[in-house]
Formats: sequence, structure tokens, C-alpha cells
Amino acid sequence: MDSHPNMTNMSGALSLEAVQSAGLQSVPREHNIAALVFYGFIFAVGMTVNLTALWVFALTTKRKNSVTVYMINVAVVDLILIFLLPFRMFYYHQDYWPFGDAFCRITATLTLFYPCVALWLFALISADRYVAIVQPKHGRELRNLPKAVVACVGVWVMTLGGTAPLLFPEVDPDSASNFTTCAKLHGIADPRQHDSRGDPVQAVRLAFFFLLPVCIMIGCYAVIVDNLVHGRTSKLKPNVKQKSIRIIVTLIVQVLVCFVPFHMFLLVLLLRDRGSSGGGGWSYSTWAAFTTLLMNLSTVLDIILYYIVSKQFQDRVISVILYRNYLRSVRRKSRNNTGSVRSMSNLNMI
Repeated sequence: MDSHPNMTNMSGALSLEAVQSAGLQSVPREHNIAALVFYGFIFAVGMTVNLTALWVFALTTKRKNSVTVYMINVAVVDLILIFLLPFRMFYYHQDYWPFGDAFCRITATLTLFYPCVALWLFALISADRYVAIVQPKHGRELRNLPKAVVACVGVWVMTLGGTAPLLFPEVDPDSASNFTTCAKLHGIADPRQHDSRGDPVQAVRLAFFFLLPVCIMIGCYAVIVDNLVHGRTSKLKPNVKQKSIRIIVTLIVQVLVCFVPFHMFLLVLLLRDRGSSGGGGWSYSTWAAFTTLLMNLSTVLDIILYYIVSKQFQDRVISVILYRNYLRSVRRKSRNNTGSVRSMSNLNMI
């Protein structure tokens, strides 16, 4: 298949004429630079945090429980998204996608797959806290390891089934450019760029993978707070209460900051008149890009969740901080010693 005329210049970047003739809207360069900086930060910090968490929860934790299983799954889904960031960053830097249409579809679909899995995992963690605080008598029965594994497998299978159709969009914004672009990454919050099977399908997907898990979380938290306020949890240990409250607050903040803007913008796009999109051509949306950045930030903010849940993770983080402080103190002492030696030598010369 011949490439689109004037599609690339000598450096491999898309020319403005090619973008316009393909029906695509060029992305402001300052937006690409901001995205590169932001995603670079997420990649560096998120990779370190989640690899450490996966190592702690999967390999060094001897007595695994339901929360350990949930944390392993959170770390895995975070790492899946983080591993895709270098390809996204390359595209933002070059304005050119050399990795093929199939990988573009996979990358875009997994980016939409991430919030679906993450929110359901948060719902499972919330239900686990509900059982621990409100129904402690049934804790051993409901919070055992096999049931946690089955619940996580169910979430993965359910989400894969719900997002797999996004791999085969009926209307592909990259076809006009002969797939030398990956516009599906820029319009990631616009469901019509991925699946044009109708608004009812999009609405069901939004309700099942956003509204339902969020409602489960709200319901669990409402009952937990009611029990705490009315003193029905006096039999629980104080550390269990404190940990549960911290987990609840962390999840609420994370959902509000990272996931609510993303899905609210998606809802606005669903409610928007189809005729307002400009005749079917792909258009860059600053809000779509910004809400996607916030959604990716969740992979970094999970460090708070890991820190609250695991004493071993706390020890690892503290040891790293102390080790860095130790190295700094050693460097300062070496510099001071070097300075004193130089001063003594100068005195001897005098």
C-alpha cells in the first residue's frame, strides 16, 4: 500500500500539509512538550514504585491475604500502562508512529483498559475494608486468599471482554494518514474514536466500568463511616480502624483526582451532538489529553496505598530514603575532608 503523499519529511515527522490533507488536526507543540515531561516523570517514579510493590507483595511477603492479592493486581495493571509510556513519549516527540497500526490499537485499548480494571480493584479493596470493619465475624470466610484470587480473575476477564471490541474500531482516525500517525492516543478520552457502534454501547460501558464500581465504593464507605460514628466497631483494634480510614481516604482522593475528570469528559462527549465534531474528522482535544494525563497519574499515587497497607513496603521506602541521606552525608564529609587537606597544603606552602 502506497504511503500518503507528502506524509513525512526527511526527519520522519509529519508535515503540516500531510496532517491537513489526512483530515487530522495538528497537536500544539507545547502540549507535546508538557506531555513528554509529565509522562517521563510518571515512567521514572511509577516504574520504581510499582516494581518495588510487586517485589514486596509477591516475593517477600510470606503471609499473603486478600489485600496482598489486590495490591499485586494493582501493581501489575499499573506496570502494563507504564511499559507503554516510552512508545507514547516517542510519538509525542517525533509526531510519527513507526510501530504499526496493530500496536497503536493495542496501546490505545490498554490505556482505556487501565481505568476499568483499576476502579474495579479499588471496589474490591473497599468491599474488603467493609467486611473487616462492619462484618468482622465473617472476615475469615469472605476475606480468604482463594476468593480474592477468584475475584481478581473475574475482574480481568470481565474487563478484557468489555474492552476487546475497542481493538477493532469501525472508524479509524489513522487510516487517512496510512497509519503513520496514532491519533487514537491523542483522542483517548473520546469513545467515538475507538468504537462507533452507538451511544448505548458506550453508555453501558461507562455505567458498568465507572459508575457501578464507584457506587460500590461509596456504599461501602457510607456504611463504614456510619458504624465508626455510632461506635459499632469497638471490638476492632485501633490500628485496624486507622489503616482502614487511611485506605478509604486515599482511594477517595485518587478516584476524584485521577478517574472522575476522565470519565466526566467521556460522558460529556457521549452527550454532545454528533454533528458538533466537525464532520467526522479527528480533532485534538486539550481536555481529553489533560484528563488522560491525570488518569495516568494514578500509577504514581498508588505509592500511598502501598505505604499504608504494607509495613514491609514502608521499610523499603524508608531504607531507600535513609540510604540516600547516608550517601549525601558521606559525600559532604568527603568534600569537607578534601577542602581541609587543600587548606593544610596551602599553609605548608606558606
